[in-house]
Amino acid sequence: MKFFSLLPTLVFAVRVIAFPSHASLAGLSERELEAIIPTLEAREPAVPPGPLEDDSPKLVNDEAHPWKPLRPGDIRGPCPGLNTLASHGYLPRNGVTTPAQMVAAAMEGFNMANGAALFATYAAHLMDGNPITDLLSIGRKTVFTGPDPPSPAIVGGLNNHGTFEGDASMTRGDAFFGSNHDFNETLFQQLIDYSNQFGGGKFNVTVAAELRFKRIQDSIATNPNFTFVGFRYFTAYGETVAPVNLFVDGRQDDGQLDMDAARGFFQFSRMPDGFFRANGPKGNEGRDEVIRAHPVQPGRNVGRVNSYTVDPTSPDFSTPCLLYENLVNVTVKGLYPNPKGKLRKALNTNLDFFFQAISGAGCTQVFPYGRD
Repeated sequence: MKFFSLLPTLVFAVRVIAFPSHASLAGLSERELEAIIPTLEAREPAVPPGPLEDDSPKLVNDEAHPWKPLRPGDIRGPCPGLNTLASHGYLPRNGVTTPAQMVAAAMEGFNMANGAALFATYAAHLMDGNPITDLLSIGRKTVFTGPDPPSPAIVGGLNNHGTFEGDASMTRGDAFFGSNHDFNETLFQQLIDYSNQFGGGKFNVTVAAELRFKRIQDSIATNPNFTFVGFRYFTAYGETVAPVNLFVDGRQDDGQLDMDAARGFFQFSRMPDGFFRANGPKGNEGRDEVIRAHPVQPGRNVGRVNSYTVDPTSPDFSTPCLLYENLVNVTVKGLYPNPKGKLRKALNTNLDFFFQAISGAGCTQVFPYGRD
């Protein structure tokens, strides 16, 4: 009887030993954190880089950054841009990176604006990364831990549903239907159809506006759990204009993305041959035009299709500071309610880096864990 009473503890201990260094600590219990953190090699969070000194168009699919196919164990996720940066070696090709590397890669490979790169990266790291090891996976991976028979566990990465990965994606299905991380050919064909109908065969801001609205309406009509609030509301519109801003060759610089290049990025994580990064730093240019074309307020379906209900408590683009405060005081605090020691210190450091991204917006910094 004593053996069986110890069995859950033994199984847990085996899993702790196998805990990957890039696996997220978010949402774990105090007991799990106390067992796991001593097994990890702690690293001081690296300071992220500032803006590029030279932000001109530049050949980025070059000899130093060739596309390479995935190797066994390489991780990719729901973001085509990050997948492409990893497959060209701007990020580690295995898909495991530090936040500082991610900021540098987004700027160097795509000319993403420093503030936009900081905001996206440190939000992702706080929700889906490992503050102790200073590592973040760009996707999720299934690993097998424990004694025979081993049990599967999802380790990741950009896996917190309703944030970066979320409903109404342009090329990934809603989580309600199963595969919400993998490229969806049916949805990409819809992107092609809309590009032909509204963009003369090219993806541009006009197409982005129509397709964004279509994907929202599709989710309302088919997904009883459709959620379009908070951070996901912001990232959905950001991902809609990202291909226009980041996937168009910088020498072309006309906001017109052809379908061969689009498929390369979305499906194969591959830049076109001879690709030049954007002409100057890019953030969310075109987003306001997309929103004006078909305004949609934050909201959700309430357990059945076609029941979309506006959520007046959700931040929108008129309240960016509320987005910041909610992410810090609600989301991060909910994932780490009572961090201690080096975990608390690492979280505070990363929260400082995150605030750098919005410090010019007039927001007041909040300190959910006090000041070190």
